Amino acid sequence: MDFLIRPAAPAEYTALGEITARAYLEDGLLDFGADDAYLGELRDVPRRAAAAEILVAVRGGVLLGGVTFVPAGGPMADIAGPGEAEIRMLAVAHAGRGQGAGEALVRACVARARAVEGCRSLVLSTQPTMHAAHRIYERLGFRRTPHRDWNPLPGVLDLALLTYELTL
Repeated sequence: MDFLIRPAAPAEYTALGEITARAYLEDGLLDFGADDAYLGELRDVPRRAAAAEILVAVRGGVLLGGVTFVPAGGPMADIAGPGEAEIRMLAVAHAGRGQGAGEALVRACVARARAVEGCRSLVLSTQPTMHAAHRIYERLGFRRTPHRDWNPLPGVLDLALLTYELTL
């Protein structure tokens, strides 16, 4: 792996927001396409960075992708409870896929979760169609937690997000 995983610099926030939004759009992960309200959240890296840690994968000065790491009890958590950290908004630019950047970003989140005192697990939500991501999670020891699956917009979307957990 000839790329670096590090905290995002503020000068990279706009580019990372576009990579994340484009990845979700191009993969058909937004139910309302370019009109999806979640697109604004995906692009709003400054807001995420104020409440969580943003990590990026960079190769030769080129931003490949990023992830939001939410420490235990962080305000950006969707499903994490006490003693749990959470991974959110993992995205790799299409040109950078298949090179290990996504897995390296997840590994960095695992390392950070292990460094958080009292953190006993790392959790995440994923869409059912994100098969490449599921393979990464399972390869790294995450296990499905169907009892935690949830719908971000009940009554609006017919979408259950799948959940995974890694015991630390």
